[in-house]
Amino acid sequence: MFRSFKMREFHLLLFPPGFWLLLFFVVPLVIVLVYSFAFKETYGGVTPGFTLEHYRAIAEGMYLKIFLRSFGYAFLTTLFTLLLAFPIAYYMSFASLRVKTIIMVMIMIPFWTNFLVRMYALMTIVGESGLINQFLMGTGIIDQPLPLFNNTFSVFAGFIYWNLPFMVLPIFSSLDRLDTSLIEASLDLGASKMQTFLRVTLPYSVPGLIAAIIFAFVPTMGNFIIPEFMGGTDNYMIGNLITSQFVQARNWPFGSALSMAMIFFVMIFISLYLRFYKPSGSQSLQNI
Repeated sequence: MFRSFKMREFHLLLFPPGFWLLLFFVVPLVIVLVYSFAFKETYGGVTPGFTLEHYRAIAEGMYLKIFLRSFGYAFLTTLFTLLLAFPIAYYMSFASLRVKTIIMVMIMIPFWTNFLVRMYALMTIVGESGLINQFLMGTGIIDQPLPLFNNTFSVFAGFIYWNLPFMVLPIFSSLDRLDTSLIEASLDLGASKMQTFLRVTLPYSVPGLIAAIIFAFVPTMGNFIIPEFMGGTDNYMIGNLITSQFVQARNWPFGSALSMAMIFFVMIFISLYLRFYKPSGSQSLQNI
């Protein structure tokens, strides 16, 4: 009887978050799924029905190219951001409490500012008359402004700037729990610093690395604001295509099909992680 009471109490606690999750996530997702099989009317309406035309259109040259470009941008952004984030997280995890707090505050400060404001600030830095070009021209290093804006470079700069805090925090969370006695034991047993890093520190950081990769790759794949503000016509991504289908073209079925294709791709990405990554608490000890 006591156990059944506890179960009822547990179900009651789950009801509020479950209700809001159903209302604001599951129901909209089902609506998008239904729309992806519907027919587009001449003037932008939606006629209920079933057709695979919109999914077949995704495989066409132009749309497939945009999809592959989005994947490539997300992959390279994740890689470049990881190369910057890991040293920062590594330094934070072994720094003094004071230094650790200062760096943490510096990482959190951008979250206190609106995202669009941060993008406009970045535009003033990399723009044709931005701070970088003004400094280089003022010091006589260059005679003409460098093309740092409205191109692939500015898109990657925006993505890396946006993703860096989301990369640093999960990696730092993993490394900060690392028992330093494992590193000392590895060094005492004759391992070099590089061997200790590869066999102790790096395996211990894998959960944070996986979380950081997901936090960076998945949002970047569907981002449309950064390519819109920072990129040119050659930097159109899947998020921009979905936005244009819903807002400008008013082709809601095709926009829904694009959204479902992207969601399906992301689900495969996360499923592979859940399938193949099996954390082990004794992994670091076994690697020494």
